[in-house]
Amino acid sequence: MSNSPILYSFRRCPYAMRARWAIWHCQLSVEIREVVLRDKPTALWAVSPKGTVPALCLPDGQVMTESLEIMLWALGQDHTWHPSDLAAKQMALILQHDTKFKPLLDAYKYPERHLALSHQQHQENAMYWLETNICNRLAAHTYLIDAEFRLSDAAIAPFIRQFAAVDRAWFVEHANPLLQQWLARVLQDDFFAAGMQKYPRWQAGDAPRYFPAKQ
Repeated sequence: MSNSPILYSFRRCPYAMRARWAIWHCQLSVEIREVVLRDKPTALWAVSPKGTVPALCLPDGQVMTESLEIMLWALGQDHTWHPSDLAAKQMALILQHDTKFKPLLDAYKYPERHLALSHQQHQENAMYWLETNICNRLAAHTYLIDAEFRLSDAAIAPFIRQFAAVDRAWFVEHANPLLQQWLARVLQDDFFAAGMQKYPRWQAGDAPRYFPAKQ
């Protein structure tokens, strides 16, 4: 029986990417259970009533099912990290992103579920939000808050990565160069080599697998 925290994850889920980034960044180790979203294991439902990932189960029985909660938990284990006076500004930006941009992204990704507008209109709405809320920041700073890669960059980048992937050719041709350069810098971070590694689908009875992988 492992005494490590257990993380239920799905590699491509941007919320799960957030959690893995913080765990990797803080040099923690968790038992990772990679799930298939179309066939979620009973064990995931037992700890996450909505059946969502990420879900982090701590050895003391505490369960976290919100990605930001997991990020802040991981950062709290790193005694070299201390919240700065920028923390409130970052959390406000992340909340704005999650409540405003994420629905626009979903409509762009799945236009068949949002037929009130055309696919192009969904694309334009999402791009307008990025222009007015992200690109304006990048005109002033290398990253979203200042010259440093911070929590807000890590929390928001996986979703803009998805946005870019919907129509890669269109993004390259039309997206603001500042946005493209920022995303390229983020994706060059070492996390996207270590944190995006593939794990086999977890099934009950499997031997523990760890993230980051133990050497």
